[in-house]
Amino acid sequence: ARLGYVYNMGAASMRATRSNTVGVLIPNLGNPFFAAMLAGIERALEDAGMIVVLANSRESAASQETIIHRMRERGVDGLILCPVADTRSSLLAKAARAFSDRTDGLIDIAGTDAPAAGFDPSGREADVAIARIAASGARLAFIALGAPKQELFAARAKAQGVNCGFVCIGAALDFIAGEQIRAPKLMQDIGTEWLWRLATNPRRLAGRYADCARVLADLAVVQPLRQRITASHG
Repeated sequence: ARLGYVYNMGAASMRATRSNTVGVLIPNLGNPFFAAMLAGIERALEDAGMIVVLANSRESAASQETIIHRMRERGVDGLILCPVADTRSSLLAKAARAFSDRTDGLIDIAGTDAPAAGFDPSGREADVAIARIAASGARLAFIALGAPKQELFAARAKAQGVNCGFVCIGAALDFIAGEQIRAPKLMQDIGTEWLWRLATNPRRLAGRYADCARVLADLAVVQPLRQRITASHG
């Protein structure tokens, strides 16, 4: 006899301690860029057997904070966050608390600084930041400007004689603060974690990834082809 069995996703996720859901938090539902991005995320996650839980922060840092908290309460397996414009200062405060908590207070945060967009690691703003680090008495500075800006900034600070160690951590700051979550294990295993990172921070990474793709295409395709053509006419 047919029992009319219906698979219960909720019960299965409780047994597996996974929800098979990924939260996607974007700042503006009306922006066509985010609509196109969401379509790509849904296709990728559907192939992985996961469901998207969509939320709109409406360009509000307070709303963003509330939604992140609620999604964590509901046990989403991951969160793709497209941050609102004024996220960085609150992120630094969270990272500072996380550093202190994870080391039982052994790390004392001497100060934080969130430079404006377009920060020049060799400009006047960089020198002001370097002077602030030197005056703080900090013995270790974590720099999260992204490559190669953070490395250039650290080299400039050392050249100016700052008696402090510099650790360039890039996007690790977001993970330490809990603002970003690593891609689900399946995406890590199939080598698409880069897509997860792009989706979580398209404003910062889209241009960088496009530049890297052009360089890769030149190295892997254009230059070898040029060498073959030159050799054939040699």
